[in-house]
Amino acid sequence: ESGMDLAEGAARQALERSGLKPEDIGVCLVATFTPDFASPSMACMLQQRLGLKEDTICFDLNAACAGFLYGTKTAHSLLADAPRPYAIVVGAEVISRVLDHTDRNTCVLFGDGAGAAVIARDDSARWHTVFGSRGDEQSIWVQGPGPEKAAVHMEGKAVFRFAVDALPKCLHTVLDETGLTLDNLDWVVCHQANSRIIDHCIKALQADPAKFYKNMDRHGNTSAASIPVALNELAESGQLTPGRPLACIGFGGGLTWGGAILQYKE
Repeated sequence: ESGMDLAEGAARQALERSGLKPEDIGVCLVATFTPDFASPSMACMLQQRLGLKEDTICFDLNAACAGFLYGTKTAHSLLADAPRPYAIVVGAEVISRVLDHTDRNTCVLFGDGAGAAVIARDDSARWHTVFGSRGDEQSIWVQGPGPEKAAVHMEGKAVFRFAVDALPKCLHTVLDETGLTLDNLDWVVCHQANSRIIDHCIKALQADPAKFYKNMDRHGNTSAASIPVALNELAESGQLTPGRPLACIGFGGGLTWGGAILQYKE
């Protein structure tokens, strides 16, 4: 499937579950580092495919594996002055198109996928986030556009060191902002990069492993799609309790990282 097909499928499902119509959406964002085209953006093509109004704010953003959380933060800001009070945020990746399939240390780790959420800005709701970036083209990078074939390159040890530092820092920061503790959270949904990264952080945090959702054994690392796909699986399996807090933590190339405390609303 193309990235657009994946993104459209996820967006349509999210819109249907929300009970809203296309004309209710004021913002449409797609987080991706593997768009089908440099231009038009996948968000603009979603506007056409979904039948969103032409004054909908549409664009793609690239924060790699933290992209979905960057997208929700951006949508939250845009909704303060958007033409309508709802946004669609999609994380969509076709990483298979930028893999060197002879590099078995890297290509076996990744997958393709898309996940989407419909969000509304509610100024009475608790909304606590943390974001950061550190320019680094040595740990993980993708060539292109240019004459050379685009391919993901990764220094595994460097990425591991970054991730096991960024994940607990993000989690501690958003918990401190809210006055919550790990015990108060139903779930910690991390970017699904690598089971060893999450296991290392569970041990360092002396946390309950059952709170840390994992699905990378089935999907691999789907970058910007990994957190919304995980949230969708939790929702579909009835494991999200309305009104209960959960944390989402993303980290990836850029380097970028982000964290948020959310509450599920059925």
